[in-house]
Amino acid sequence: MGSSHHLLLLLMFLHYAVGSIDNCVKILPDSRSNIVVEVGKDFTATCHLLKGSPYTSDDIEWLLENVSIAKQLYHKINETSVSVTVNISSDMSGWLRCRAAKESLSHIPTCIYGISLRTGYPPLKPKNLSCIAVQEDKDFSHNLNCSWDPGSRNPLIDSTYTINVLVLDKAQKADCNQHFARSCIINLETFPNHMLLKLWVEVKNALGSERSEELLNDASYFAKPNPPLNVQVLTEVYIPTSLLVTWKHPIDRTALRLSYAIKYRKAASDVWIEVPERFTRGNIESFRLQSLEPYTQYVVQMRCIGVNNSSYWSNWSPSVTNSTAEAKPASAPDLWRIIQPTSNSRNVTLIWKAPVKANGKMLVYNLNISQDYEMFRSYYIRADKLSQTYSMELPPGKTASIEVNVNNSVGVSPIATLFIPRSDNELPGVEDMSWSVRDEKLQVKWTLLPRLHLSEYLLEWVKIPQAVHQTELQAGWQRVPNNVSITTLNADLEKFKRYNISVYPIYKLNRHFQAGRPVTRPAYIQQGTPSEGPTVTVRKSKKNSAELMWEEIPLDRQRGFITNYTIVYAIGNTKQWKSVTVGPNVHSHVLTDLASETDYVVNVMVSTEAGSFKGIDCNFKTMKYGDGEVEVIVVVVCLSFLFLTVFFIMLCLRKREVIKKLLWPQVPDPSDSSIAHWSPDFPVKADLPKEDVSVMEVDVLDGKSLCEEDKGVLPLKKDKYLSEEHSSGIGGSSCMSSPRHSVSDSDEGDSGQTTASTVQYSSVLASGYKGQTPSHQPPAFARSESTQPLLDCEEHPDHLNESQSRSSYFRRGRELEPECEETFCPVQEEASPVAEDPPASALCYMSQQSGYRPQ
Repeated sequence: MGSSHHLLLLLMFLHYAVGSIDNCVKILPDSRSNIVVEVGKDFTATCHLLKGSPYTSDDIEWLLENVSIAKQLYHKINETSVSVTVNISSDMSGWLRCRAAKESLSHIPTCIYGISLRTGYPPLKPKNLSCIAVQEDKDFSHNLNCSWDPGSRNPLIDSTYTINVLVLDKAQKADCNQHFARSCIINLETFPNHMLLKLWVEVKNALGSERSEELLNDASYFAKPNPPLNVQVLTEVYIPTSLLVTWKHPIDRTALRLSYAIKYRKAASDVWIEVPERFTRGNIESFRLQSLEPYTQYVVQMRCIGVNNSSYWSNWSPSVTNSTAEAKPASAPDLWRIIQPTSNSRNVTLIWKAPVKANGKMLVYNLNISQDYEMFRSYYIRADKLSQTYSMELPPGKTASIEVNVNNSVGVSPIATLFIPRSDNELPGVEDMSWSVRDEKLQVKWTLLPRLHLSEYLLEWVKIPQAVHQTELQAGWQRVPNNVSITTLNADLEKFKRYNISVYPIYKLNRHFQAGRPVTRPAYIQQGTPSEGPTVTVRKSKKNSAELMWEEIPLDRQRGFITNYTIVYAIGNTKQWKSVTVGPNVHSHVLTDLASETDYVVNVMVSTEAGSFKGIDCNFKTMKYGDGEVEVIVVVVCLSFLFLTVFFIMLCLRKREVIKKLLWPQVPDPSDSSIAHWSPDFPVKADLPKEDVSVMEVDVLDGKSLCEEDKGVLPLKKDKYLSEEHSSGIGGSSCMSSPRHSVSDSDEGDSGQTTASTVQYSSVLASGYKGQTPSHQPPAFARSESTQPLLDCEEHPDHLNESQSRSSYFRRGRELEPECEETFCPVQEEASPVAEDPPASALCYMSQQSGYRPQ
């Protein structure tokens, strides 16, 4: 595809440049190669119709890369020539064509011709020409490396840069085969020491040429020597404030005379100090650095240059490090204390740093402590311990004076003092303090105090213990002048860890330093998302509410200040979550408006400024009844039962006679009945009152009374019974008629035996009540028959004496005679039945007027 495309372009170029066989136009200027035109300038081309062409100037059209050029840019010269003028822009590179065509002459081929345009800029003048010959071994290189600034504009077309060097009227040049060159190397064969050189750079392209300013100087001006050799830094034992620096010349002085530069710095600092050049001129190979700090490590570097700056500076030599000798400490240790109140005392931790100007290796710290102005007690603490601290107990009502100094191999440092007052006698503190984070450092600001006796301010930071068992105290402090109210802590605080930042004013009283009351704030250098969430528990669940409780997460898991807690809960697995937000100091909450007897899931999410973390889900179920509901139900039921009981008792008391009659009815005494002495043959005694008496006739098997037999031995068959008809004996019978036995036709095998006795009941109806005189009217009799057997008391009247309760049924003022024969007399007389059989359990039927009921 690519090769065919290039071939097509080549054929087009040949066609337009040379013209076809039928070509009848031509463009001036004409060229078989690209015509370079300057960007921003006007370009004019003329199209000529050749002799014999059938077209006129009106048939000519100009095209730039197949795009027609506006007619207003045309200029008609005559009937055969038309020119066009365009302003060249950087994107106009391509074919400019002239075409002659006419629709009415469609049988004549179209005439077309084209030229290729290339846009560009003329070169700019090179600036800042410089050339360097570096040192190689013991001499300078013969290759001169030159560089320049070609300008900010790219010429867009090929440009040629040439370096020209003139030495003793001998010219040398070197071409740089780069499109937009900035540097080039020219070979001088040998370096012309102590000779005058003249250099310049020239640039050319199709649109013009430019030449740089000339450099005219001694050859040493273009030389660059190597750094000094074998640089050493030596410690001077008896001069602790100086170091001796020695070196070797990098090149022979006959080739180039050099002067040197020395710079040094403390190993712990980034600030370099450079020795003035006037102290290092001349052919010297050593120099003493003075006014240094004792027992301090320094870093030294050197470089060189031709005398009077007649050459380029060499590179810096490699760094060399060494320390000054020891000296007596020039400052006191930095003493401080951290007080932690306890239940009945104060835990004082004394901490100190090495002197700022230690001037040597610390050997032993001398600590002197006095409580309540007593004699000092001395303690010697080796300086090689990792932590320079001392702890003691100080009661709140006591004071303490502390002094500490340190020894090194040369001498003893000044004494640092500190006074700890009683708990109730502290000096005033600052009124306000705040902190902020600036460039990953903690910046603290406070309000200044009057400067009377005020020596300085002390800023303290203490890392809060992250666990209960952690006892190691991680603290630091720094001091600032008494006129400073804002500073940045020079401490590397850990991210996501909480620190207590305190500001103390330091007063100087009676040669002792005493700290005022502190102002303390918790702070983070950077906050993060908590690493765990609270574990929530349901302390009490009720009908429509639940009390939640959770513990505060440990400090090392908080990773920031807690802004709030969010309680999220939902019914079972519905995932229709509801939330409640509470403050950072709240660790319990009561959820309300819950449904009764419902399963819930709840969790607590803790949040900081950086993010949130959700705790573990907790499930609970609300109760069916609320507080007091069960008690109310029980009380209501008990009160209702009590009310019913009282009401029933009162009703029983009011209706006691009725109840007594229902439970214990009055039974007439059979002994008072006249039936026992009554007979149709004898008149009724006049002194006996008239009563309604019921008479029961009992048929006895084999002439024996039922009162003498156990009725249990009488066999009965299901749904079968024997019926007997008895006569009442009225109108001729003396007492009772004898029974007439009748046996059912369905009885088989025992037709000759009586299975049940027929009991005849007779009632004598008499007028009047007991104690009244009876009338002379004959008594009326009523009889009923029953197939029911007599009761045990009727069959065995002698048993009545065994139970007083049974005998009560037959008593009315006196006891009933036990012989049944006196009351019941069998009658051997037939009588037709008068009434239905009575129940078998009846003993005797009294008259309705007596109120007797069978029991």
